Amino acid sequence: MDPQQIAKQMIAFDKTAFENNFIALKALQERTERLIDKFFEKSTVFPEEGKRSISEWRKAYKKGCDDFKNIMDDNFRKAEDFFNESK
Repeated sequence: MDPQQIAKQMIAFDKTAFENNFIALKALQERTERLIDKFFEKSTVFPEEGKRSISEWRKAYKKGCDDFKNIMDDNFRKAEDFFNESK
């Protein structure tokens, strides 16, 4: 089998594995976020300032995840383009 074809298949496999893991981790994060939201709704002990801090942390985390996903997608695209152009 052609080494270039093997490399393309490896990239496709890695991309699929990354996508599936990223989707699973994102779903877990969203469910955890909903659980924390319910906890904060019923909690009278937790101060408002703490709730705001956690809200800001969650926004930063989501932005970081989105940025990471975009970088990975771009890198997979570059790898695919490299092997498609070097025929």
